[in-house]
Amino acid sequence: MTNLLCITIISLTLAASAYSQVTSFPSPTPPPIAVLTAMISVDLGDNVTLPCRLLHKDTMHFGSVGIRVKWTKVADDEALNEDVLLSMGFHKKAYGSFEDRVFLQELDNEDASLIITDVSMFDMGRYRCEVINGMTDTIQEVILEVQGGHVDGVVFPYHPLTGRYNMKFDEALQACADQGAVVATYDQLFEAWKDGLDWCNAGWLSDGTVRYPIKNPREPCGGANNGPGLRSYGHQDREKQFDAFCFATALKGRFYWLVQPERLSFDEAVQACLDDDAEIAKVGHIYSAWKLEGYDRCDAGWLADGSVRYPISRPRKNCSPTEAAVRLVGFPDKMQKSYGVYCFKAEN
Repeated sequence: MTNLLCITIISLTLAASAYSQVTSFPSPTPPPIAVLTAMISVDLGDNVTLPCRLLHKDTMHFGSVGIRVKWTKVADDEALNEDVLLSMGFHKKAYGSFEDRVFLQELDNEDASLIITDVSMFDMGRYRCEVINGMTDTIQEVILEVQGGHVDGVVFPYHPLTGRYNMKFDEALQACADQGAVVATYDQLFEAWKDGLDWCNAGWLSDGTVRYPIKNPREPCGGANNGPGLRSYGHQDREKQFDAFCFATALKGRFYWLVQPERLSFDEAVQACLDDDAEIAKVGHIYSAWKLEGYDRCDAGWLADGSVRYPISRPRKNCSPTEAAVRLVGFPDKMQKSYGVYCFKAEN
């Protein structure tokens, strides 16, 4: 009986050992640690290459179907990371503000370096390159520094009395100049988009491209399924007609509402400002005063281009209830005596 008991105990012990061997699992391979490979500095507006190479030799390469390369712009809060580019075999997709500006260098089968063109200040930061082939993953990080900066100012969309999509490139240049501004650069429009500019009409930029900024995707503005970003028509024939995005710097003078006993026609408004040793304000003036000085007034007034507008910095009922904005009433008949006037007095 004792021998039988010993045999039973030994059998159970061996069975338990065998079961343990069958049911045990190898410890998961720890994820690869991101390796900081470089710090890159580039001037604003230049092109730059962020290096990334496959660290482990393998028969597969980036053109293979099984290889995935993902570039990400890394935020302090990982939830706010921004997708830059994804490559899977021959399929490549760029995202958001990087669309049409980023490419894989691919000098050889182990090169996943990222080329960024027309670098902006918002490109500055930490980038992560992930190379995944199902066997060995590579993660490398690069810090990009951008030299240069923006002049304080404001971007505003502009179209003339003749209506939307009525300006060739040279006409857009002149229209912005007439309003105390210049045609905006890509970086200036991108900064304005980051700050909340959402506009569904395409306009010229200084590099001859045509774009428009979308913060809230919707069907009439490039589709509801496309993410927010700068929609791009690319470089266009400069004889084609679009709106413009203008950029005005901080005022060197005083923008103000001219108190008058009665409403004015356009010609009367021009004269009233002259009589006050000033000029009728331009569209660039009202945007600068609104954006950079917090100017707020719920009275519609004539401006130099024949438009009627008013600036609201504190949204409220009957005065732009949902958002701070420069409101456009329109381009009324210049003989109409329904509005006041905004003037601008330059510094001496």
